[in-house]
Amino acid sequence: MTAPLWIKTPADIDALVASLKGAKALSIDTEADGLHHYPVKLCLVQVADDRGRGHLADPLALPTLAPLAPFFADPSVIKVLHAADNDLGYLKRLYGFSVSNLFDTAIAARFLGVTSLSLDGLLREFLGVDPGPSRQKDDWSRRPLSAAQETYALNDVLHLIPLREKLLEALRAKGRDLWVEEECAAVAAMPAPERVTDPDAYMKLKGAKDLDGRGLAVLRELANMRETLAMKADRPPFMIMGNEVLVALAALKPRDAASILTVKGCTTNVVRRAGEAILAFPIAMAMLAAGISDVYGLILFAVIYGVANGLVTILRGMAVPDAELPVRRPNPRPRISGVVQRRSEALRAWRVEAAKRVELDAGVIFPQRLIDRLAQDPPRDINALAQVEGVGRWRAELFGAELMGRLA
Repeated sequence: MTAPLWIKTPADIDALVASLKGAKALSIDTEADGLHHYPVKLCLVQVADDRGRGHLADPLALPTLAPLAPFFADPSVIKVLHAADNDLGYLKRLYGFSVSNLFDTAIAARFLGVTSLSLDGLLREFLGVDPGPSRQKDDWSRRPLSAAQETYALNDVLHLIPLREKLLEALRAKGRDLWVEEECAAVAAMPAPERVTDPDAYMKLKGAKDLDGRGLAVLRELANMRETLAMKADRPPFMIMGNEVLVALAALKPRDAASILTVKGCTTNVVRRAGEAILAFPIAMAMLAAGISDVYGLILFAVIYGVANGLVTILRGMAVPDAELPVRRPNPRPRISGVVQRRSEALRAWRVEAAKRVELDAGVIFPQRLIDRLAQDPPRDINALAQVEGVGRWRAELFGAELMGRLA
């Protein structure tokens, strides 16, 4: 069974599964959109096999991508991705995928000391392929995709398997292939990231530290309003209203529409977007269906609605009782003991030396998070060092004696 280029139906994905059987390697990429949608939307999944056949799976049309899960979990099938963290994050969170036998071309390039880590740069350097202009700012949820978009999306996967071969050859020549294997296995094993909401995120906006408790209460209400509008409008919050506008409104605490429009950045267009976000298409379409076809009248109504909504939100913040006003929680820096500080300094000095010796970036040799872990809780021997999360066998074998000496 031959799978079509576009995978949009359950029958299509069954055909894709049948066509991928027997493949020794698969390359995968995704196109997600956080510029035109909110929250981020997974819009496309590209898959190619080691026989050079590429496919575009449409998660916006398909009920699930679960039939592909066995390929991702199969240790006998190599999965080739570039900078796999985000791609795998979507697939794990949305479809429950587990991953084994991953090869991440970005990690491989990092361990070769390559300066340009972008996929475009690697394709040019190792394969002599010009991928063409970037389309990262495109709205990948729009259908149909243009021929140029299809070509761009397919190029992201059709060259990954040959790129892996070139990178692996260079890694083996340097004796670093097993290093990359361990690092990729660690990425594959990472749990699906969850979207964490910080209820106090509004306090971290630039200028919020200058607000008093009442101003913070207003800012909190405005931030919550913007989040709600962004979700309803399916647009990123910054497209609804900028951070600087929120803070300025919270500082001014305007009581009327005229005052709102005096705030820098709070133009009629900004306020109209707030109104449109609530009106959305259902109400607008209903108004048009009822014969209200005056577009300017509709926009004016949206502006008035947006101003009214902003005023209600501000007044809600003004009405918060004094006893319930937001309070900035102290966020003291953790106290670091002298011995931990000395271990950190010793490890950082060692890292600089080691990085020069192996001609790799210091952060690749030993990331800061590992220095922090070892300084805080030093292992008792090299075997224990290898068991520290993130260290791995290759670092313990290559640097174990040096590290233990510096920690001592």
